[in-house]
Amino acid sequence: MRLRNTRVTLTRALAGSLAVAALTVTATTTAIAATTAGDATPSPAATATATASAAPTAAATPTATTTTAATAAAAAAPQDLTATLIRRYAAFDANQGVAVDGKYFYAVDNRTVTKHDRATGAPLLQFVSDASGPLIHFDSGTVVDNKLYLAHSNYNQVPMASSIEVLDTRTMRHIETFSFGIDRGSLTWIDRHDGAWWAGFANYDTNGADGKPYGGGSQNTQVVKLNDRFEVVEAWIVPAALVDRFRPMSNSGGSWGPDGRLWLTGHDNAEVYVMELPEAGTTLTWVATVALPDVEGQAIAWDRSDKKHPTFWAIKRTTKEVLNFEVPFKSIQDAPAAPFRVVGPGSFVP
Repeated sequence: MRLRNTRVTLTRALAGSLAVAALTVTATTTAIAATTAGDATPSPAATATATASAAPTAAATPTATTTTAATAAAAAAPQDLTATLIRRYAAFDANQGVAVDGKYFYAVDNRTVTKHDRATGAPLLQFVSDASGPLIHFDSGTVVDNKLYLAHSNYNQVPMASSIEVLDTRTMRHIETFSFGIDRGSLTWIDRHDGAWWAGFANYDTNGADGKPYGGGSQNTQVVKLNDRFEVVEAWIVPAALVDRFRPMSNSGGSWGPDGRLWLTGHDNAEVYVMELPEAGTTLTWVATVALPDVEGQAIAWDRSDKKHPTFWAIKRTTKEVLNFEVPFKSIQDAPAAPFRVVGPGSFVP
């Protein structure tokens, strides 16, 4: 069975936070329940399951129906947390998003990207694409090994087409390109995590240039994992309840956090959604929502350069500002284990 988040699980195992499992056998049924330790303490649902499974009598063991209902209830209620603003920077072209490394941040607009000094906020260099093209709509960026990888699309033209454009962070010159052409939607973010590339393809309820829903509706939004040739190797959809938060727009930003979880934003809301890869199936698991005071959606970035003190970056479009936050990511609990069970003769489900 593929784990929701291999990297997190392995890290916790090495740290000594081992999974707790209990096996209860009766004459007619065999049920297996497992819980995995979270960042600090197991979730209440996981603790209850482990305790019940270890009970000496069958009467104390939760029924499959009870366990399934408790798991479903927990999964339907992501944690609510709030980030704390550390600093705000004036950034005249902070309109689409922000990328960041150890010394600089990069304000992203449709046709421009400006490199700023993190210590002073001063703008240093700017990449500019002329109005004649070919680059017309940057959506976000991420810094990997002195290269700024930018998600680019032809929004809101049809057919939808996307590319990845790469700048040298030292000179801000354009050095590489990769075109997806007409693909799964409009590319809104790109990030590097766990030896792979990850990206978000947005689709919208709002109309494109042809007057029709752009991409067939927000429900077609998806997150993909890509290899080093930018070929899709896996893809997931977003939970319907989260799609409703995005509507009529879509997923605008994405960044892998220091907790090994995927953090997503919509187009307008002052919040970020914390996701885990599912234990099975096709839909990302929504585990927490973090309020971002003063943020107005769009692209985001985790500063992973300082492993002891990672911080979260976002923008406020109306005031052209880049905002830097402390986020309580260590307080986020894992999603409950999937409600799987194995039964024996006499307990087979018809």
